[in-house]
Amino acid sequence: MHERLPLSFVSGTFGALLLTTTALAATGTPVATSTKAGHAHPTITRRPAPQKTAAAPIAGVLDGSNGETVTVRGHHVADGTSARYMNKSVYLGPLGNRDTLDTPYSIMGVTHDVVVNQQIRNLNDLAQYLPSVQLEVRGDPNTSRPQSRGFEADVVSNSRLDGLNVVSTTPYPAEWIDNLQVLNGLAGAMYGPENPAGVFEYTLKRPTDRRTERLSVGVDSIGTPTVNGDISGRVGRNGWFGYRLNLLHADGTGYTQGSWMRREMVSGDFDIHLDDKTVIELDASHYTYDQRGDAPAFGILATGVGGTKLPEAPDLSNRLAPEWSGYHMETNTFLAKIKHEINKDWSFTLGGLYQDAARQSFGVTDTLCDGSATCHGLTGSNGWFTSKATATTTADDFRVGSNMAYVNGRVYTGPIRHDLVIGTNGYMMGNYNPVAAVTSSQTLGTYNMYGASPSSGTQPYYRGRYKSSSVTSQSFIVGDTLRFDRHWSIMGTLSWSWIDQQGALNAKSPLRKTFSTSAAFSPTTSLMYKPTDNQTLYFTYGRSVEAGPVTPNSGSYTNTNIALPIAHSEEYEVGYKLRYQKIQVNVAGFRITSPYALYVPAANPTGCTALTNCQTYTYGGTQRNYGVEAQISGEVLPNLSVLAGMTWLDAELVDAATPSLNNKEIVGAAPLQASTLLDYRLPATLGAFASRWAFNAGVHYMGNRAANVTNTLHTGSYTTLELGTRYAFRVARFPWVVRFGVSNATNERYWASVYTGAPSGTSGAASSLYAGLPRVYHFTFSAEF
Repeated sequence: MHERLPLSFVSGTFGALLLTTTALAATGTPVATSTKAGHAHPTITRRPAPQKTAAAPIAGVLDGSNGETVTVRGHHVADGTSARYMNKSVYLGPLGNRDTLDTPYSIMGVTHDVVVNQQIRNLNDLAQYLPSVQLEVRGDPNTSRPQSRGFEADVVSNSRLDGLNVVSTTPYPAEWIDNLQVLNGLAGAMYGPENPAGVFEYTLKRPTDRRTERLSVGVDSIGTPTVNGDISGRVGRNGWFGYRLNLLHADGTGYTQGSWMRREMVSGDFDIHLDDKTVIELDASHYTYDQRGDAPAFGILATGVGGTKLPEAPDLSNRLAPEWSGYHMETNTFLAKIKHEINKDWSFTLGGLYQDAARQSFGVTDTLCDGSATCHGLTGSNGWFTSKATATTTADDFRVGSNMAYVNGRVYTGPIRHDLVIGTNGYMMGNYNPVAAVTSSQTLGTYNMYGASPSSGTQPYYRGRYKSSSVTSQSFIVGDTLRFDRHWSIMGTLSWSWIDQQGALNAKSPLRKTFSTSAAFSPTTSLMYKPTDNQTLYFTYGRSVEAGPVTPNSGSYTNTNIALPIAHSEEYEVGYKLRYQKIQVNVAGFRITSPYALYVPAANPTGCTALTNCQTYTYGGTQRNYGVEAQISGEVLPNLSVLAGMTWLDAELVDAATPSLNNKEIVGAAPLQASTLLDYRLPATLGAFASRWAFNAGVHYMGNRAANVTNTLHTGSYTTLELGTRYAFRVARFPWVVRFGVSNATNERYWASVYTGAPSGTSGAASSLYAGLPRVYHFTFSAEF
């Protein structure tokens, strides 16, 4: 990006750099180690860790981005076999690492042990274990857009990697991360402008304190061999330099004959301990994802499907797309942080990230028939669809630069303790589009999703690239948590945000400003009461701003390529948390409102006389969601771990400008969603051989979702089952594990995702459907040295 950086971005970064150099100049202590490693269980380090007292800075800057104090134990425990499914601490961005009982938010997570034991290959599969979360399939099951509590996230503001903004709509390998943490609800006061879809925080694997070489070899049916090597350790005096190298290669047939998938990843994560108070983290990765012949989306026209119901979802073990149809995606990510403890009460964190997520899309566009003449009277309700191949000229490259700079400290005013934060965070994103199509649109014919698939046509191509839009967002943040005694606390966080949006009408047009605002205000305040040390009752109120969506470049709208003003969302939340022995329970009730953008007939259609469908893109109502969610995690018995939850949700459009849409269900928001994952290890009393076995089972339920804005079509509910087992043994003192599992064991046919075809957070006339995967088998063999 060659444009001049906004003043707020430059001043925030310069101030953070000045703070860094000043603090470093004042330090000169010997080298020590971080307690952060890549596994979600307690650690025993072989080198002295920084000494911390009860008054240590709340950020815990040397303990890792996700707030988990992690270490590597000896070789006697294989990776993931302890099935630790509970997090006692979470990461809250500028507020740092906090005990879950001291956080007045509903925060749910998928730990490292879940990722390993369930043989998860992509981030989409993580969402099924969180009852308030969906990852909407976009393109294929490895590419998605996050959704929480019925609100859809945008491309960048709701997703973070170690606290820094990243693109959400590009594939990531599950082998790359340690865990997923989702903060449900509004978080604009801590993270800056974002949709009320919460915060999706992915935590990278970090260097371990002891040298570890781990090799995993696996295969997924029908046949995608996978090899993953993970090497970690520390070198130098007192282990001042930590390294972690992670390599992945998978290449073979996907879940249906005639398909093909390739995944390749290389990443390096390094820790440099300048002294016992300062650590620099450096991370770089490259991920390539290719797929051909996988199932496409099915579009729903505004005129419906020629019937009163959707067709039954197809069996994806039968191929539904030409062998040349698919995607090629490459994602490069570079991240750097410096963390420093100034003294026992003050610390700071400074970080930056750059990411380039490029994609080539050459899939087909399938549309369910509506019984019209173009479909020869055939209807989508019976499974008929038309198929086309078009060289899409939508965005094919997302480039993001994000930053953070936080100072955390602790002071006392009499008996009241203040945990303070002051800082800034933000991002810049540029979108790039192809200039034009090279191949013309191809009509592949009319087909039935339960019969033969399209096989004609050729792969479409496009040419060139131009910058189509950019958005810059930077926020200034202050916060204070006042602890009056061991029972009562108040937490408040305020942010002021600067947003600048620009767009181009086409490849020949320069970028022009579409919207800009300064010092947009987002406050959040919470009251916490702890009747005992292991219980917390809380009430949270928050308001948050978010960047307005942009009207598509189309001549049928009166405000083409204009961003709507910032939206203001509001939330009320009350919750209860309990930790008893090795079990944690979270319950929360919430009400969230946010402006809802849609297309309405133009009030004064000046200049639209030549158009057949002149509309104005505007805020035309309010999305009002309220509900109750609950989750339990941990060990309910000495050998039985559980991760289970349920969410009841009422998501509606109210005060709609279009009367026919008033009080309608939001497309894709399930009224009931639930999941249960159980992991049972046979007890030692059964003998050495039997006690090495473990078994797991997961049940996932999704309620009946609206499939169009008028609510005349619904997806129906579905339930899927996953089963698995593992056997852990030792070879020459080293732990080895064999895992076997099957997802969708009953081969349920269901619609996995449904969403409107308009921009994020908006409602257009059309919707898109993606079918769920068929039964898939997974086998993995892991050895640790």
